[in-house]
Amino acid sequence: MRRFFLTHNGIFLFFIIVIYTLTVSAEIKVGVADWMVLKRQKPGAFTLAKHVCADGLELDMGGLGKRDSFDNKLRNDYEVQKFLKMADSTKIEIGAIAMSGFYGQNFGEKPTYRWLIEDCLNTMDKMNNVKVAFLPLGGCGKDWTTNKKKLKIIIKRLHEVGDMAAKRGKVIGIDTPLDAAENLKLLKKINSKGIKIFYKWQTATENGYDICAEIKTLGKDNICAFHASNPDGVWLKNDTTIDLKAIRKVLTEIGWEGWMFVERSRDTTIVRNVKRNFGENVRYLKDVFAPVCFKLDDTTGFEEAYINTILNRSQKITDQLNITGTSKGDNVKNILANHYFFLNRVFEENKDVKAKLYDHHFDFIANLNAVCTPTEVDMIKDLMTYNVRNVKYKAQLEMIPTLNVEEREYLMNLLKEAREYAIDAKGSKEKHALFKKYMGRYNTWLSQKGYDLKKERQNWGARVKAKGGKL
Repeated sequence: MRRFFLTHNGIFLFFIIVIYTLTVSAEIKVGVADWMVLKRQKPGAFTLAKHVCADGLELDMGGLGKRDSFDNKLRNDYEVQKFLKMADSTKIEIGAIAMSGFYGQNFGEKPTYRWLIEDCLNTMDKMNNVKVAFLPLGGCGKDWTTNKKKLKIIIKRLHEVGDMAAKRGKVIGIDTPLDAAENLKLLKKINSKGIKIFYKWQTATENGYDICAEIKTLGKDNICAFHASNPDGVWLKNDTTIDLKAIRKVLTEIGWEGWMFVERSRDTTIVRNVKRNFGENVRYLKDVFAPVCFKLDDTTGFEEAYINTILNRSQKITDQLNITGTSKGDNVKNILANHYFFLNRVFEENKDVKAKLYDHHFDFIANLNAVCTPTEVDMIKDLMTYNVRNVKYKAQLEMIPTLNVEEREYLMNLLKEAREYAIDAKGSKEKHALFKKYMGRYNTWLSQKGYDLKKERQNWGARVKAKGGKL
């Protein structure tokens, strides 16, 4: 982490350039389906995935139609190298290989099904040894689940291709219209370690299934990945039919890890805006499901009542940001709680307080920046300091509405500096005292510029009184 210091109009300003890398275990990663971002088997899919902040791609095998084989470029080693080079340069992983052509083709009737699966497995090997393939059974219709003859054929074929995958250390994830209990029965009949459920939220909502209950019934060992989206209409964060926080809780309880891929959930008012639609959904999924990188520090020596007070105080801030119950919310809550625990220890020890606060402050802000947007960090700072910055700024402009741009900027810079120190202050009294000190400095500066502050305050009071109020 590097620190830079500047002065402006006598104000001591500090800026932080954070060189910060989180080392965490991969728990849940978020990717996009290349065919749905209009980049089916195109190297540009990697660049787009990076642009929307995805961790990876679900790479498709290419179109199928009524042909005997996929329109798969990746049988060509030259094309393979282009894709691998893009994956390396963008740091975008290939999380799964999809056979989306079976959305429209009947797996139970396709005569070349074994060759098609073999082609997919070979492609998985070439593309950095991908472990999960997606096989939708949508092209089979729904009657195969009740038609004994059709069901028998599909079970036999899935057993065959599942064993083909298992021998190569891979899994084929299927999407069916069945509920969790019936899927478990189907997996038992298939009887292959190479077949699991590629669970699709859209399938669940369209059939009226409870996603959380479904996940619990299936269990972590029977789910190889998720298609984490719904039919087009609104973004996931605005979708009232899916409770992502509840899903996260269930996945945490059962200990599931793996990939989530966005297929749809596009805002239909801007349905053609690929970057915006997928960017919003990827970011929201990562906010909810990304690993909790920041753990609570050791609280030995603190009473349980005090610990709970600090945790509640920290959660009030995540409540205000509407991130409680998400991974981001847990990270922020722990970062804030650790900050308050640190302040308690420093002021209790009362040794080298200024030096310790100085070093800690930069680390604290760096941690927030690691998991929050700049706007969110700004909001957190205000919430930690009772929003005094905005209250003081607004009051000063009401008192002297003629302040020019330079005078307003100087006021805001002073208040921001006061806020930085107030974040590390011992308590409420000390926080307010810091803002009072900086406002005193500002008013002195205005007086030196010729402002009659006593008169300005009297005029302000008269204006407020005329409107039926009082200062």
